[in-house]
Amino acid sequence: MTDLPTRALHWLLAASFTGAWITAESEPWRLLHVTLGYTMAGLLVFRIVYGLVGPQGLRWSGLWRRLAAAPAWVRGLLPGGAAPNWRQGQNLAMVVATTLLLLTIAPLVLSGYAVYDDWGGEWLEELHEFFGNLMLAGVLLHLGLLLGLSLLRRQNQALPMLTGRLPGPGPDVVRRPRGWLAALLLGAVLAFWAWQWQQAPAAAGPLDARPGRHERHEREEREDHSLRLNTSVIVAGTRPSTSLGSTSALSIARSTASS
Repeated sequence: MTDLPTRALHWLLAASFTGAWITAESEPWRLLHVTLGYTMAGLLVFRIVYGLVGPQGLRWSGLWRRLAAAPAWVRGLLPGGAAPNWRQGQNLAMVVATTLLLLTIAPLVLSGYAVYDDWGGEWLEELHEFFGNLMLAGVLLHLGLLLGLSLLRRQNQALPMLTGRLPGPGPDVVRRPRGWLAALLLGAVLAFWAWQWQQAPAAAGPLDARPGRHERHEREEREDHSLRLNTSVIVAGTRPSTSLGSTSALSIARSTASS
């Protein structure tokens, strides 16, 4: 049995990353992109705490034991090694994919926050994009493994995240579904989204007041264009006078052409 908080966490993370990926290059939806990034950070914190105090099968100690068995399984593939347990290898692959996804969230969110607060130059944007692509690769790997194992075992491996149970006999590894905790988690996320929505009009309306990536690039291109025009005017022999004040380089170029 997969408890309700784990399922809620799974689908909230999936929805948040999907929405953040879709809105990554959209300036009108930039505040939504940032909100979903904050949501992923909060969900990661919940998962860290739940891995310490949650059900035994979801604790970090159990995850570490499964990962620690990976070297011995790999050695079984070498000549002279013991015959590997292929079902264990399949489960290990899923654990590794899930762990990589969780490890990617922190640098993805931190780099996104740094870009949002304009801590650095374009290298931070490239770093954030790199972790976004790494997260996407992990998601695709996770989905590919689910599909492959479902076909191999002739059993829907995604079903536990929908119903909470695997078909067939077996003990309940999670005795209490903890529905109250799942409702609390979902309520906290929805309340945060509602708060962000209420803050948006007062802060910047539908658009964030802070310049986005494309806005900064457009501003730099306009500045470069004005600099090139100004330089061309000077080379042509018409040096702008200081008394022109805020007259643009484009106006100077036009007056030179008309004379």
